[in-house]
Amino acid sequence: MSTSVVHTSVFKVSVDSGIEVFYREAGDKNLPVILLLHGFPTSSFQYRNLITILAASGKYRVIAPDLPGFGFTIVPPERKYKYTFDDIAKTIEAFTHALKLDSFAVYIFDYGAPTGLRLALARPTAVKAIISQNGNAFEEGLGEFWNHIRPYWAEPNQKNRDSIKWLVQFDATKFQYVTGEAHPERIPPETYHLDQALLDRPGNADIQLDLFLDYQHNIALYPAFHEYFRTHQPPVLAIWGKNDPIFIPPGAEAFKKVLSDAVVKFVDGGHFALENHGEEIGSEILRFLEGKF
Repeated sequence: MSTSVVHTSVFKVSVDSGIEVFYREAGDKNLPVILLLHGFPTSSFQYRNLITILAASGKYRVIAPDLPGFGFTIVPPERKYKYTFDDIAKTIEAFTHALKLDSFAVYIFDYGAPTGLRLALARPTAVKAIISQNGNAFEEGLGEFWNHIRPYWAEPNQKNRDSIKWLVQFDATKFQYVTGEAHPERIPPETYHLDQALLDRPGNADIQLDLFLDYQHNIALYPAFHEYFRTHQPPVLAIWGKNDPIFIPPGAEAFKKVLSDAVVKFVDGGHFALENHGEEIGSEILRFLEGKF
């Protein structure tokens, strides 16, 4: 792996009728693109180290946007934005067009999975490879964690909505970083503190609760994702933190049901596996992508 110095820059671009998408970027603009899509409750900040690892290879332009409702992306109130995964995916699709990204590999994690896979449905010829890091597309991958949310799906009343508000509070945010990690003391506390500070912005908790409710529609879309895999046969690397209680290892293995050539690997970590296993994951990605596009 190259040890050249890499500088990550931050930008904003207006897309989808006035949404100011914040994104991080490194690497020469003429190189093949790797698009990194983050999950809940974080932002492109989760990729601060992976961006430099991948771009330092000298082979890729690496781009990581903040999804609407997360990080530093700004959605004007007058936009009356609907926080659903369909709409978030449409915004990210508009983002790819605004940056003239004609082809790219996509890294999907957590909420980045239903976002990125919708993008693949919309732009199947643009997606040259998929790296899934605890980015689920199969019912087998849903851990017991989701049993907290299923009653809200079944009856989306105020009582059930209130019952999951703990999911946007600090203990739950930190839990996602440290659970399953042999060395949680190596995870910088600014990670989960930044996430929580952004979650605590006025109105953001309701955005997240709306997305928890909408998540059931991702599961309903799994058959369409599977058909996309079978039809287009994208190269897939599923590299997961094997101790993640949210998206569990069978979800990684399930890619082989629809893609016989899928590469499945595990690291001894949890949900936010990049924090303690970034070098390992980065090396696997660079090896996997060699010759793919």
